[in-house]
Amino acid sequence: MIKVTFIEHNGTAHTVEGEPGQTLMETAVKHTVPGIVAECGGACSCATCHVYVDETWKDKTGAPSEMEEDMLDFAFDVRASSRLSCQIRLKPELDGLVVRIPEFQN
Repeated sequence: MIKVTFIEHNGTAHTVEGEPGQTLMETAVKHTVPGIVAECGGACSCATCHVYVDETWKDKTGAPSEMEEDMLDFAFDVRASSRLSCQIRLKPELDGLVVRIPEFQN
């Protein structure tokens, strides 16, 4: 299992475990992490699973695809660390990953 910490905009942390191959969004939904709406169910056709990847994890999570960048245009308060959690697959090297959830999801 891979541990991931989701931090809400108010600072509340939720450390959960996901399986390798599962997306970060699927892990959040499975554990009912507040703030991850996931309206499209992981099809990269909305921006309601938007997260900010902690700077120390940016290289390991990789860069967003062109399609993901297009969807991020619809997200609230996009930053350099913005990603859609449905586009990040859990793998052993992401054990301990920390992401922050924006105050609002569009």
